[in-house]
Amino acid sequence: EKDPALCELYLVEGDSAGGSAKQGRERRYQAILPLKGKILNVEKARFDKMITSNEIRTLITAMGTSIGKEDFDLSKLRYHRIIIMTDADVDGSHIRTLLLTFFFRQMPELVERGHLYIAQPPLYKAKRGKKELYLKDEEALREYLLDEGVEGMTVKMEKSGKVLRGKQIIPTLRNILDYNEHFGKMVHKGINAEVLKVFVSGKLQNGFADLIDLAPLATKLREIEPDVEFEVFNDPPRILYKKGSLRSYIDQKVLESLSMYEYKLLLQSYKQVEEICLNDKALISKEGQEEMVVSDRQDLLNYFFARAKKGQYIQRYKGLGEMNPDQLWETTMDPEKRVLLQVKIEDTIEAEQIFTVLMGDQVEPRREFIENNALNVSNLDV
Repeated sequence: EKDPALCELYLVEGDSAGGSAKQGRERRYQAILPLKGKILNVEKARFDKMITSNEIRTLITAMGTSIGKEDFDLSKLRYHRIIIMTDADVDGSHIRTLLLTFFFRQMPELVERGHLYIAQPPLYKAKRGKKELYLKDEEALREYLLDEGVEGMTVKMEKSGKVLRGKQIIPTLRNILDYNEHFGKMVHKGINAEVLKVFVSGKLQNGFADLIDLAPLATKLREIEPDVEFEVFNDPPRILYKKGSLRSYIDQKVLESLSMYEYKLLLQSYKQVEEICLNDKALISKEGQEEMVVSDRQDLLNYFFARAKKGQYIQRYKGLGEMNPDQLWETTMDPEKRVLLQVKIEDTIEAEQIFTVLMGDQVEPRREFIENNALNVSNLDV
């Protein structure tokens, strides 16, 4: 195809994915450019260093536009759809961000004219019998399993009499998942799980930042859990947690390292789940036939996920190279089925600030940006 308006250039990470893409493409109008090396962060690099980068030079040559204020000519663009196609994981996201930075800084007109797109390859494939389904990411897999798990099911709370049927059960399960995610992140930071449960159940609203003085903290913890011993030590500064045979320390250094916004997220999610199975039992049934009785929210969640996964084969793609050409065409490259995100700049000044903060040399502004915006993140692949 000689008309650039009908042609597409896929920017693909690595030879492996590039090979599958080349075999699976529609050769008439789709071209593949495998990016073999590390993409340069153009936010930090000088222009002369940037144009000596093999990957950047290959990209510019393929596009045909040249580069630089004097030489860039969008009318010579050989492909009117430039499609970034990277793996659906953290590494893929990083490469995608580096490419977006390059286009925003060096070819803003290309973005403004609507020529830049992002492909949406799946991260998972779920198969049951002959039925196959491709799922974009962790969140899509989660939603699929929730739908599968609750189909035809009923949950009735024994004491309150509250009844949830089918998809009505999903919001409750989502809330439990969110709480587990935030709880797990805090435990990973170094707080014992049992100790953290005391913090959360007592709703220490000030979090950790204002509780560096361990004596008042220990007093507050005793009020929350009178059956647990909390003993303060000064060298090193920490609180000993004693409950039966369990011994654990709450170290001041760990408390100081914990982030306030993470704790707020945990408290917010706890408020959504604290009443689930609290002094009550959940009766789970299918078409009137009782299947299980649970008195713990985690058991409730586990039941539905186990039910959803029964008979399923779930494959996680480590990279695009794991897909055969037909799968890559069907899921990511076929214009009839694929999902493409068009890159748009709605606020140039704000975009300028974000790229400078996130991709520049200054660490402190980047840390502040991440902390200030963390509460707005609903799905994070860490």
